[in-house]
Amino acid sequence: MKTSTHTPHSTSSLAIPEAPLDWRMLVGWLRDDGVISADEAARTVARCASAHSAQHPLQRLAVVGMVRQSDGHVLDVEMLTQWLATRSGLSYFRIDPLKVDVGKVADVMSAAYAERHKVLPVQVGLAEVVVATAEPFIRDWVPEVERQTRKSVRLVLASPMDVARYTAEFFALAKSVRAANKLGGQAGFGSFEQLVELGKANKQLDANDQHVVQVVDWLWQYAFDQRASDIHLEPRREQGVIRFRIDGVLHPVYQMPMGVMNAMTARIKLLGRMDVVEKRRPQDGRIKTLRPGVGAVRGDEVEMRLSTLPTAFGEKMVMRIFDPEATVKDLSALGFAAHDAQRWESLTHRPHGIILVTGPTGSGKTTTLYATLKRLATEEVNVSTVEDPIEMIEPAFNQVQVQPHLDLDFAQGLRALMRQDPDIIMVGEVRDLPTAEMAVQAALTGHLVFTTLHTNDAPSAIMRLMELGIPPYLINATVLGVLAQRLVRTLCPACRTREDEATAKASREAMEEIVKPWQVSGKYRPYQPVGCVDCRMTGYRGRTGLYELLVVTEAFKDKVSHEPRMEVLQKQAVADGMRPLRLAGTVRVAEGLTTLDEVLACTPPLH
Repeated sequence: MKTSTHTPHSTSSLAIPEAPLDWRMLVGWLRDDGVISADEAARTVARCASAHSAQHPLQRLAVVGMVRQSDGHVLDVEMLTQWLATRSGLSYFRIDPLKVDVGKVADVMSAAYAERHKVLPVQVGLAEVVVATAEPFIRDWVPEVERQTRKSVRLVLASPMDVARYTAEFFALAKSVRAANKLGGQAGFGSFEQLVELGKANKQLDANDQHVVQVVDWLWQYAFDQRASDIHLEPRREQGVIRFRIDGVLHPVYQMPMGVMNAMTARIKLLGRMDVVEKRRPQDGRIKTLRPGVGAVRGDEVEMRLSTLPTAFGEKMVMRIFDPEATVKDLSALGFAAHDAQRWESLTHRPHGIILVTGPTGSGKTTTLYATLKRLATEEVNVSTVEDPIEMIEPAFNQVQVQPHLDLDFAQGLRALMRQDPDIIMVGEVRDLPTAEMAVQAALTGHLVFTTLHTNDAPSAIMRLMELGIPPYLINATVLGVLAQRLVRTLCPACRTREDEATAKASREAMEEIVKPWQVSGKYRPYQPVGCVDCRMTGYRGRTGLYELLVVTEAFKDKVSHEPRMEVLQKQAVADGMRPLRLAGTVRVAEGLTTLDEVLACTPPLH
């Protein structure tokens, strides 16, 4: 079978040996290619002589901080790897663990073989295996792999740090999954719950359960590394599926044997103090853990809210990850424009009244409320909340969990809080008339009340309160303002590109048509998504908030009392300074933060 290796390309007269990389040889090539100057090469040789000899040559060169001749940038491992890929005639490859089928990787070669040759299979197709290497000129192992797999090998060059890290992690994960699956085949994971009850008396479980522990630890580590907001464990007929929600979009991560998936679910339920045996009804739990590799001294704790749901093929579990930094963001970090930030700041410092935050599930309402309450929760005030569930434990608040089985709903919880001498109250959601009436009563008796509603825009919240049964005069007496919000994906700063003149002109005309009767003014700097390794080829990385803030004025109160119709309230809110969500989105497009398609997908049309 013919190998699919590449002939190294050289731009100098230096011969390329079929041997491990040597840092002195690489310095010479960098000088000959004009990447570094002759003086920098001489300095590098002097500094590298005392560097750690056990390091890979690329790492060794990165440590000394060579300066690129063209722009003065310090060359790191990734830059050096990309240069060497071009030099050696290979493609540069950034290993993305979310796109590697770990099970197939472990079938290509053993962990010892991969470590010995500093290689790692990253893609396995029907006729080809893509193998990442950190030693591009050592290829004597290729024929053996092709003979064993009966597939051609295509070499790509990856960072030696990534190759070393993921070789250890991928093969350890595959080993743990196989061992756990073997245990499940022998003993049957159907009896896992009963074995847990036996505790330490069952030594066989203690030994074998370590594999499940390792798989769960791997799951959390990758979720934290990939900035996931949710982890989904989904049972299927043949295989369990693991997916991460990243920037609002679900990504498949791994497929697990159902026995291993059930064991993982059982372990997580144990850690979340949930009933492991009960699988027929939904359950909620909570876990607090530390990010891998971060000491408790730094206090980098991560809290996860657990939820299980019985499905046709077993228990589905979702873990929502709460970033502790989310509650300390300032308004600009949340995405507030200066116009809305000032008005919101003024509203939240009023002594009493109701402030509503609206939007669909997952629109960032909790983050906005927690960030606001965190700023208000000084030692001089008593901040209390009633939530279902408590999204994140916050020491600065007094938090109450709604428990319907104990007749403790939002209305009862709010009624109890009224006797606790509160200054600021947060009610998780106004779902019915009793809760709305208690919120109004709290505001009338001198408390500042924050709460949420599920409506499409800010004026709709006023109509929703009327539909629940709150009379207009009480709405006018208590409601201070309504904040509607959405989350929109932001363009990846590493790969976004400016639109050309013709495209920019066409997109501006499209935007002007969308925002009519509003006018588009000021600078317009549209970018378009491209896709790179940093954003997993999506073109987007991270999200920002879009906000629509309605402040209740005397003129607005008059419309609520005499013309409580949606179109009338909308018109008056705009006259009072409210900027609709779609208009807020187009401002972000003009600033080059997102795209018009993203804004149109998540905001309601202008009336």
